[in-house]
Amino acid sequence: MNMNEQWVEVFVTYDNLEAEIIKDLLESGGIQVALRSSKVTPYPVNIGRMGEIKVLVKKRDEETAKGVIEQNYNDNSDLQ
Repeated sequence: MNMNEQWVEVFVTYDNLEAEIIKDLLESGGIQVALRSSKVTPYPVNIGRMGEIKVLVKKRDEETAKGVIEQNYNDNSDLQ
């Protein structure tokens, strides 16, 4: 991940599968995505913020990414 460009958080979840669905959705629209998590892989225990998985996009893609998530994910109960 190139940190010269500012990355912003557009979605937070505690579910790895949900994070991957959002990532795939955004990448299919040409938006570069990074997932950041504090989870300790061998231990599936989620303790507070350590269990968060943050979906990050470049600042220039923030509004587009939020719109894509809102239109294609939040309103689609089949994915949840």
